[in-house]
Amino acid sequence: MLTSEQLKTVRKIHIRTSHLVSDLFAGQYQSAFKGQGMEFAEVRQYFPGDDVRSIDWNVTARTGIPHVKRFIEERELTVMLLVDASASTQFGTVSQLKSTMAAEMAAVFAFSAITNNDKVGLVMFSNEVELALPPKKGTRHVLRVIREVLSFQSQQRGTHIAAALEHLNHVSKRRAVVFLISDLLDPSAALALKIASRRHDVIAIVLDDPRELTLPNVGLIALQDAETAERMLIDTGDRQVRHEFAQRAQTARRERERMLHRADVDAIVVRTDQPYVEALLRFFRKREHRL
Repeated sequence: MLTSEQLKTVRKIHIRTSHLVSDLFAGQYQSAFKGQGMEFAEVRQYFPGDDVRSIDWNVTARTGIPHVKRFIEERELTVMLLVDASASTQFGTVSQLKSTMAAEMAAVFAFSAITNNDKVGLVMFSNEVELALPPKKGTRHVLRVIREVLSFQSQQRGTHIAAALEHLNHVSKRRAVVFLISDLLDPSAALALKIASRRHDVIAIVLDDPRELTLPNVGLIALQDAETAERMLIDTGDRQVRHEFAQRAQTARRERERMLHRADVDAIVVRTDQPYVEALLRFFRKREHRL
């Protein structure tokens, strides 16, 4: 059951993302993600300029008039949203939590999908798969997806991306467009990402917060790892401590980039302190240009 505050958030996300999709993303989405192949449509009479490779020789021989086969793109896709519900997503130091941003990103892709008559499914995961909604069409289903992402209370703290990808490979018989929405703080996911990307079109939506990159100079503070609950006392007034923290954060992010690159997985990095619209538009343009 959603709280009144969560219901307000769902309405805000619905209004904001549906406008973004109709105004900006619908066309880019359709260009960036192609269908499953070509589907036979009809046989018609040959006209000058038609590709001679498409001539239907059987019909041509039977009628004595050149005919060609016409195909159309099989447009319908299945879009799967794999959303990280681990404890590290319940973090945000600017305007929103990473989990709230995850819900908004899920909404953008879900509304883009149903605008193009595609199906949308959801998998919520932490240490394990905790919730799975099969792919469906329609606004009512998408609103349920957003509500689930916003209100879901994980029973676990950690992250096991491989479990979500293995579940996807088990239940999805056809190739799907997969948006993995996570902070990707799971280096053990490398092999599972590589396997999944061979079968599906996997795109990682990477959630970042500025405080995970640098520490402010605020003196002695107590920090707790959200997923392991390990606590430590840090003197942020020490320049060397701040420098080492920033270095480790940069190293972790470079390793994350290498992991995604080796798995042939595209990535869109979004931050809780920056608008995500430009990052998404850059991604769509890049995909359209590549295709």
